[in-house]
Amino acid sequence: VLEGSASLISSSLQIAPGMPDEYRVMGLNYAQDPPSCIYGGTCTTPGANYIGVPSAVYAKRGHKSWYQGLRYSANNFCKPDPKAKQSYSTVAASVKAGITENSCSVDICPASDDVYGDLSLIDGKGEDHWGINSNGTCYPLWNVYTGAYLCDPDNTYWKCAQPRNATTTPKSNAMSQFNYQMDAISSNWPVHVGAYTDYVVYQVEWVTGKNGYVRWMLEGNPIFEVPAASIWDVPQNGNKTNPEKIMLEEPMYIIFNVALSSSWGATPPNPGKKCRGDGSDEETNKICDSFPLYLKIDYIRLYQDLADDLEADNYMHVGCDPKTHPTKKWIEAHIDEYQDDDNQHKDDAAEDWQVCEREMPVLVLVILGWSTVHNSNLQLFRFPWQQYLRRLVCFSSVAWSIIKENNAAAVLKKKGKSAVDLAMGSNLQDEARLEQVRYTTERGSYGNGHRQGHDIHHRPRDNYSQNFV
Repeated sequence: VLEGSASLISSSLQIAPGMPDEYRVMGLNYAQDPPSCIYGGTCTTPGANYIGVPSAVYAKRGHKSWYQGLRYSANNFCKPDPKAKQSYSTVAASVKAGITENSCSVDICPASDDVYGDLSLIDGKGEDHWGINSNGTCYPLWNVYTGAYLCDPDNTYWKCAQPRNATTTPKSNAMSQFNYQMDAISSNWPVHVGAYTDYVVYQVEWVTGKNGYVRWMLEGNPIFEVPAASIWDVPQNGNKTNPEKIMLEEPMYIIFNVALSSSWGATPPNPGKKCRGDGSDEETNKICDSFPLYLKIDYIRLYQDLADDLEADNYMHVGCDPKTHPTKKWIEAHIDEYQDDDNQHKDDAAEDWQVCEREMPVLVLVILGWSTVHNSNLQLFRFPWQQYLRRLVCFSSVAWSIIKENNAAAVLKKKGKSAVDLAMGSNLQDEARLEQVRYTTERGSYGNGHRQGHDIHHRPRDNYSQNFV
C-alpha cells in the first residue's frame, strides 16, 4: 500500500493472521493518557509509545516483539535540519546498551523510532546505515498504526471495531463468522514540496521467496524495506504462539485513485451540504476553491526480472492467475469469502451471453433483410433454427474478441515489448532501461520461463502456498 496525506506518505504490507497482544506495542493506561498521545510519542504509560521502548519494560516479556530488521532510509530531497542529524556510533551504542527513556529522541533511538530495525550499511556498501539520519533530512517513521481487527457484522467479540450488541441487534447472517487480527507493517515518510510541483518517480520492488523483500523507493533511493526474513522469522515465546507467515507471493493488482479519508483526519467543510455553506467563512471558501484535486501520472510501468539466476521460490510473473497460484480456482472454491448479500458474484461471461442473446433478434432480422421489426405477424423466432443462428452469432462474436486479443499479444511478443506498459510518456533513459531486461506477454506464463518443466522449482498446483493479503 502507498497512500498519503499532505506531506506524508505511508507504505505498508497488510498481513494476517496478525501477532497476538504479547508481541505488539503495549497498551495505554487510559486513566492517565489520551489516545492521541501515541502519535507524538508523549504517552506516560510505560512502553506505550514505541515498540521495544523502554528496553527493560519489553524485556520482561521474555522475547522480542513485533517485526525485526525492518529497513528505513532518508528522503534526501528534503531540506536538511542540523538538529535532526545522527551519528551511527552514538545511536548503535544506545540501542546496544538499552533504551531507558519512555520515548525516543535523536541521540538514543534510530531516526525511524524502531529500535528493532536494521542498522547495517545500506545494501552493504558506502557509509550510510539503515535507520540513521546522517544528513538530517526527512526520515520515515515507524507507524504507530499496526493493523485493524477484522470481524463479520454479527460478531460480538470485544476487539471488533463495532461489535454487535446481542441483546439489541439480531443477527444479519450476511456472511460466515470470522474475527482475526491484521498486521500493518508500515512506515510514514515525509515528501518534499517538489512532489507537488513536479513529477517524481515512486518505485516498488517486490521479490518473493525466503530471501525476498518489498522495497519502496523515491527517485531510485530506498525509503522503506521489509525483508522476507522479517515476515517468516518472527519472535516467539516458549510455546510458539506467534503465527508463522510467509513472504507475500499471491497475485495482486494495482489501484491508483484520489480520495479523502476520515482516517487521515480529512473532514470536508459542511458535510452533506454545499461546500461553501453560506459563503461567509473565508477559510472554508479557500478549502472549497482548491477542489477538484488531481493526481497527475506521467506513466505506470511494470518490470519483470527474467534473469537465469533467480532463486527457486522467486515466483516472478505478470498476470493475475499464474499456474503456481491458480487464483481463479481458489476463488471458485471459496466463493463465500468473496461475496455477501449485497455484493453477489457475477459471471461476466454469462452476463455477456445474456446481453448478446437479448440483442440478437434485431441483429438477425437485419442479417435476413427484414425491414419491419414491429410487424405483428412476424413469426421468425418460433422456429428452432433461428435460435441456433442467434447463438452462432453470439459465439462468433466472442470467438472474434478472443482472436483479436491473441493477435495483439503475439504482436507485442514479436516486438519484444514489456509485459505491461501503461506509459503515457517516455524518455530516452526509460527506453534504455527497457532494453536491459527481457519481458513476456503471455498472461499465464511463469515468470521464471527458463525453469519451465523443472518441477523442483515450482510447488504442486494442488498444494500451493497461501497467504492472507
